[in-house]
Amino acid sequence: MKRQIKYRILAVFALLAVQLAGCQLGDTQVMVSAGFSDNDVFKIKNEVCTLPAARVVRTNYQNMYATMYGIDLWQHKFGNNDLENYVKDLTISRLAQIMAMDFLAEEKDISLSKEEKEKVREAAEEYYNSLNDTEKEYMHVKQGDIETLYKRYGLANKLYTHLTQGVDDEVSDDEARVMEAQQIFVASKEKAKEVAGQLKEGADFLSVANVYNEASEIEVTFGRNDVAPEVEKVAFSLENDQVSKRIKTEKGFYFLKCTNHYNQEKTDDNKSVILEKRRKEAFNDVYMEFLDSLSSEFNEEVWEQVRVEVNQEVKTDSFFEVYEKHCNW
Repeated sequence: MKRQIKYRILAVFALLAVQLAGCQLGDTQVMVSAGFSDNDVFKIKNEVCTLPAARVVRTNYQNMYATMYGIDLWQHKFGNNDLENYVKDLTISRLAQIMAMDFLAEEKDISLSKEEKEKVREAAEEYYNSLNDTEKEYMHVKQGDIETLYKRYGLANKLYTHLTQGVDDEVSDDEARVMEAQQIFVASKEKAKEVAGQLKEGADFLSVANVYNEASEIEVTFGRNDVAPEVEKVAFSLENDQVSKRIKTEKGFYFLKCTNHYNQEKTDDNKSVILEKRRKEAFNDVYMEFLDSLSSEFNEEVWEQVRVEVNQEVKTDSFFEVYEKHCNW
């Protein structure tokens, strides 16, 4: 259960993440600068992200991934990155976005209430007290650093709620519908004719698929917009056990057998995905334009020296969990 909670928290905090190519905040390049102290990682306008703050977030990401996937994952690649650089980039990306969102909140006169600040203080105290001495020393962190981080996250969340409160939260069953099917994909017209002929003669669909299918899977689950428009149009008109005729697409030819035309559980899950997509689009309409007005600098020399280390005494991974417990507004 705890592993599932941490996976959900990672997913939640990744939803808003601005992807960092090198050192980039949205479409605005973060300029490398020498005008920093050894404790500064980056600066946006007049606000600085300190090394202890970055270490806290990076260490928690590191341990959350290690808990979910196993420590061997540090030897694996994430796209063109190893996990160490992936986690470091994710850390800077998240912290840069949170700080930028806080500037936007300030522009819109959004601030934390007295009650919210007290919840932040309680969260900071709980998380800091959960750390052992080795973890405190490893991250060079004090309770005040945690409180500052939680204030920034809390204000960013309040901004996100404000910018997305007008989003239509009604998602119909039809829009969110997820179905299951067996598929046969072939690239050539000749193979498609052979498949069509065998199916017309009453051959078992799965048996034909095992011989002809050129896709990576036969059993597939998908919603609208997950497949080519030509496939979607036919697929969502099928009833259970119905087999489609040949479907021509740019890449080749598909044949489908509907095994479940309406997966209730996955449809309900997809409603949440669609709704969050709407919210993110509403948020980005305002946020991405605001980014163009921000100046930023990055202390590459300091951040390059920060390495991901595997220390058995440094296990803290509850930073986001504690935040959600106290500051879920």
